[in-house]
Amino acid sequence: MTEPLISIQKMVKSYKIGGETVTALHRISLEIQSGEFLAIIGPSGSGKSTLMNMIGCLDKPDSGEYLLEAKNVGKMNDNQLAVIRNQKIGFIFQNFNLLSKLTALENVELPLLYRGVPTQERKKIASECLEKVGLIDRSTHLPTQLSGGQQQRVAIARALVCNPPILLADEPTGALDSKTSSEIIDVMKGLNEMGHTIILITHDLEVAQQARRIVQIKDGKLFEKGGGLREASSIH
Repeated sequence: MTEPLISIQKMVKSYKIGGETVTALHRISLEIQSGEFLAIIGPSGSGKSTLMNMIGCLDKPDSGEYLLEAKNVGKMNDNQLAVIRNQKIGFIFQNFNLLSKLTALENVELPLLYRGVPTQERKKIASECLEKVGLIDRSTHLPTQLSGGQQQRVAIARALVCNPPILLADEPTGALDSKTSSEIIDVMKGLNEMGHTIILITHDLEVAQQARRIVQIKDGKLFEKGGGLREASSIH
């Protein structure tokens, strides 16, 4: 058995809210292999956003362990975490987060611009990523000239541009109609077939069922969806 890409063991995360301590994650354990297409499904307040922040190295657990490519994320400083986010994880959000005054191509180029990649190389890589999501013919359009589905494709291309092993998608179809949602999921399936590990956070069962594996989060605890729900931590 190969080493998992992500290994989370007995992770706990709590927050102070109005003088009370609220535990968002209760001793969660989860392993994700390279190349998986995993959906994490749960209602609002279930802990899925907290779990996404942990997987995306946007926050650290109070206790437990998070290994990414066998490296302990919990022991990294802010600069090391920033490098992980930049190189290992491509983020896709519900609201696209595109810059309105930049063209589709310029939006996709941005992460490479921050890295100091030369202009011609930058444009070439960004164009290839737009090609992957079927949007090369819209490269000179501004976000306002694109439909919601097209804007999300641009956002996916931007997440791809640094060639991260992991794509972390937070409610990527939340702002889209069902037909467009289906098209976006098809794009993500195609990227998964190209070798990207995809972790999809959603509250929508229909969307989650498009993934190869589903984990449910409820009241800060994980359950693997299969022939009935079982606590994910008992599977390992």
